[in-house]
Amino acid sequence: MLTFIGLGLYDERSITVEGRDILQEADAVFAEFYTSKLAGATVDELEAYHDIDIDVRDREGTEQHPEPILDAAEDGHAVFLTAGDTMISTTHVDLRLRAHDRGIDTRVVHGTTAEAAASSLTGLQNYRFGKATTLPFPYAHGGEGVPDSMTETIEANRERGLHTLVFLDIKAEKGDYMTADVAADLLAEHWEPETLAVAVCRAGSPEPLVVADRLDALTQREFGDPLHLLVVPGSLHYLERDALVGLADAPEDAADELLV
Repeated sequence: MLTFIGLGLYDERSITVEGRDILQEADAVFAEFYTSKLAGATVDELEAYHDIDIDVRDREGTEQHPEPILDAAEDGHAVFLTAGDTMISTTHVDLRLRAHDRGIDTRVVHGTTAEAAASSLTGLQNYRFGKATTLPFPYAHGGEGVPDSMTETIEANRERGLHTLVFLDIKAEKGDYMTADVAADLLAEHWEPETLAVAVCRAGSPEPLVVADRLDALTQREFGDPLHLLVVPGSLHYLERDALVGLADAPEDAADELLV
């Protein structure tokens, strides 16, 4: 048996009760933290809290050489952990299919997602989000500024009145986690500096930070430790407008421009 468990968004306690109980019964536990991480807990803290040993896999060890995971699942009950939800945004369908091809039963135990948190914390209605996108570090995509594909996604969503969730690049092997001010600076310099955006920082923590302002203003802010997201709103329902102003300190004039 191979069970995929999402750890939730912040620390060793963010896992669901169901996930915790299954984790206690596992014969082998694997994890990856190259696509995301728990900002409020180290691997050592996870191991100590749940009284387990975790084999942390890098990208190559998960995607190119998954045999140790599959062998453990064939011989007993293996668990594979990720931050957030194991099959949303960070998808490990390939690993699940490999298990299926070997006749290994699989199961998914979901965790809270960044998408859900972004909607909940900003007050933007979840069914009014369009396609999500990722803003990479310039050195990561081999070009300058912002990829056209990324801004085209935002613009296509805005034409339909939809919000865009922008994931910020993570290069765990370098210890690089893009912050909201860096993301805002890239978009302000290479796209539309007057656009209203919302920084969502440390979602799932006891003290998340949510700040809405025009991109060129967000470049001047300090947002603290990662992980961060950006949301670029489309058109706003009046309740969404009030939420951004009241809960995220959005400038009223910027929010009013998006009212429908």
